[in-house]
Amino acid sequence: MTGTVQDKVALVTGAAGGIGRSAAQIFAREGAKVVVSDLQEDNGQETVELIKKAGGDAAFIRCDVSKAQEVESLVARTVELYGRLDCAYNNAGVEGDWTRLHECSEANFDFNYSVNMKGVFLCIKYQVTQFLAQNSPGAIVSTASIAGLVGSKNAGAYVAAKHGVVGLTKTAALEYATKGIRVNAVCPGVIRTPMLERMFETNPKMEAAMLGFEPIGRFGVPTEIGEAAVWLCSDQASFVTGHAMVVDGGATAC
Repeated sequence: MTGTVQDKVALVTGAAGGIGRSAAQIFAREGAKVVVSDLQEDNGQETVELIKKAGGDAAFIRCDVSKAQEVESLVARTVELYGRLDCAYNNAGVEGDWTRLHECSEANFDFNYSVNMKGVFLCIKYQVTQFLAQNSPGAIVSTASIAGLVGSKNAGAYVAAKHGVVGLTKTAALEYATKGIRVNAVCPGVIRTPMLERMFETNPKMEAAMLGFEPIGRFGVPTEIGEAAVWLCSDQASFVTGHAMVVDGGATAC
């Protein structure tokens, strides 16, 4: 891709590392001004510095996506900085505890829901509000997961939240299609991120077991998801909305 989001203003949540950082860098590479958002301020600022060193334009805004007031402020401050909002990648997410359903605590379910589902809802809500206020088209992509398309043992809270992201994406796409606002999701398979490494540290046998389910023979890398998210936000994807794009090395084809 070359300049696919040239001169657009992009907002990326969960951009302090992993998929979000890669996506923020790709947005900048493709010509966008990027607002990097996360709870981790030091790592978020590091993402900004990486973008600036590469010649891009970026700024950091701290935000807890589970809190409506903070998300509303995030969008407002983005507009204060860059004058408008053109596209957003709602990537912030958590894994929570991996347990069987009868052992899943209410706190763990609420934690997954508040960030992975409610956080996406709040981001879409205030991003759409801004697009409508601008009377301009816009593009939104949210990170779901292949766990938003199929079941997964010991991940009930996570699976439920990610299924919710896919459903919310389709609903928002239908509601705002005539306004030129496109809403899509990207569904990563197993991607080598800090989140994944934490899981492997907790359960060393998990890595080999999960690799066995990858037809392509390897795990994905963050840039492969970032490229998909940026493409979905670009004008090249102008006829794509309500879509949950699978990027999983063939895992869900089995």
